Amino acid sequence: MSNNSVFNFSPTGPQPRILPTAASTPNTRTLASIGPRIPTVGPRARDLHYSIRDFLSTHPLLELGGQEHFTVERRRHQEVFGLHALPKDKIHPIDDVEFTAIRGPHGTIPVRIFYPTSGKDNRNKGKAGALIYFHGGGYTVGSVDEFENGLRLVAEASGCQVYAVEHRRAPEFKYPVQLDEYSAVIDWVQGEGGKTRGVHPEKVLGGGDSAGGNMTTAICLRRMDEGRRPLAGQMLLYPEARLPFDTPAATENNSGLYLECNGIFSFASNYLPRSEDISPQDRYISPGMQSVEDLRGQPPAAVFTSGYDPLRDVGCEYANKLSQAGVPTRWRHYDNLTHGWLQMTAWSEVAEQAVKDVAQEVKRLASAAIDAHTLKSPRDSTLANSQRGQSGDQPATTSTPAARTTRVTTAFKINRLSNPPNFFD
Repeated sequence: MSNNSVFNFSPTGPQPRILPTAASTPNTRTLASIGPRIPTVGPRARDLHYSIRDFLSTHPLLELGGQEHFTVERRRHQEVFGLHALPKDKIHPIDDVEFTAIRGPHGTIPVRIFYPTSGKDNRNKGKAGALIYFHGGGYTVGSVDEFENGLRLVAEASGCQVYAVEHRRAPEFKYPVQLDEYSAVIDWVQGEGGKTRGVHPEKVLGGGDSAGGNMTTAICLRRMDEGRRPLAGQMLLYPEARLPFDTPAATENNSGLYLECNGIFSFASNYLPRSEDISPQDRYISPGMQSVEDLRGQPPAAVFTSGYDPLRDVGCEYANKLSQAGVPTRWRHYDNLTHGWLQMTAWSEVAEQAVKDVAQEVKRLASAAIDAHTLKSPRDSTLANSQRGQSGDQPATTSTPAARTTRVTTAFKINRLSNPPNFFD
């Protein structure tokens, strides 16, 4: 019997009891509860869920951080996870998809926007929530094509627009290029880009899986340090908060479970520039290595971890630190899943349910923004942010040089695809 556990951690105030919910598959039980502290080592079920095991056995060459060159891994991920490669009956429906781009500090940044049918009313009223998503893949592998199916489900099940960013990948582009692009997209969605699409600026979340989770944690810290408007929340799916090599998960889940633990070295090497001024322990490279005190003041977080993932324990550890730092944190753990389940919904009902859980948290954090900000105009954001326990969320009118390099002033439309399912006919 396997458990999907949910823990809520808020810094102050009474906590409501969360009741157990029904399972979506016969051999999976969902248990929601509240505990005194998030563990730093996550549990692992006796067996990997059969649907994930079957998927891995039928795709033996699909690895992340394996022995093949990263260019081969890029191609294989497209061949397996690309939306064009999925059976039509496994593609999640969505109301509309927009292909657009913005001018960024390092060139054009393609952005794919998923508009849910369930979010039309809020969009028409200018009250829509939005999730800016930076995909994972060790900073090196992956594209929005391979994450679109899962992100469609997130959008439709949450009622929020999803902005999937085709960020520049390593090793061609190294840190901090990706964070510059992330901040540029945030500015755009919180500003004119979101306004024209019905997004309220105080309902903009950030999220990412694996390396994308690392970049999401980093951009929350960086924007806080720069005094820029914060995100309304951070969605961290099995995040690489730091390198995991001293954790039990690195030993238990070292190989054969899609993400190769030893291959994480190569991804870090691809991402980090060779410079005496940059250390792997830096605040925006390894947020999980920072002290609890240095993590205070961040947006609310939802952290998702998996029992059969080499990144399991660094995700648990980071959720633990956030909760100790007074950041409202909800941790969800799936002890019989592995790394990468956002991309596996076409093969696994339990992966699909986990993605629906992500959507639930997106919806919850967007709704919390409604409560905190009462959907007033952006000029009221200082008062609203103080109610949330943050500070300094006004956009910088005079910014530091680093902040200036990430501001986007011009956006341009590339193409709009209406009725996207027709693309596959």
